[in-house]
Amino acid sequence: MKISTKNIIINDEALTLTNQRALYWKRENALIISDVHIGKTAHFRKHGIPMPNAILQHDLERLKTLILHFKTQQLWIVGDLFHAENNGDMSTFKLWLEQFENLEITLVKGNHDRLSNTLMDDFNIKVETELMVPPFQFIHEPMEQENDMFSISGHIHPGVMIKGKGKQKLRLPCFQVTNNQIILPAFSLFTGLNTRIKPKDCVNYAFTETAIFEF
Repeated sequence: MKISTKNIIINDEALTLTNQRALYWKRENALIISDVHIGKTAHFRKHGIPMPNAILQHDLERLKTLILHFKTQQLWIVGDLFHAENNGDMSTFKLWLEQFENLEITLVKGNHDRLSNTLMDDFNIKVETELMVPPFQFIHEPMEQENDMFSISGHIHPGVMIKGKGKQKLRLPCFQVTNNQIILPAFSLFTGLNTRIKPKDCVNYAFTETAIFEF
């Protein structure tokens, strides 16, 4: 797995975009992601749709590599860490967590995060409806209008459509950056891409397995 990076400055803060669907904030030594959707594959299996457990394992291995790469002790998830009800994927996640004794996890609750507070406590996850760490506001759903705080969110799984010759089309995940917000790509590879929603005056930082491109 190759980690490519792109550094940007927002409100005098150094932020690092990665091609592995994560954002790193140097000042806070925090890795920031969105839309992991743990439990999605087990939820599908429960309803008779065959899904390999390797999908979740691959996402968790990518996350482990990022944590070790940035040597971070803080993981912030801006919504939808989990996908559905308590299921077998939760045990996989709990076992994965045991290798990070000093990792502090904060979850900004998303629309899919419906697990009980007891289970969140069992995972040692701090849950917030929003997280304010000036100069940034961390929320799940993007802001629809100008706000005094610069927001960092997820939820819409942003992507771009690149059209080539001969009606060729390539869809890539991206970070969407405007003058008042960043919308993160979905961290899980088992998610769709929304190429229709584009905030006004946004810059798209799309990426592949090896590089990041600005559109």
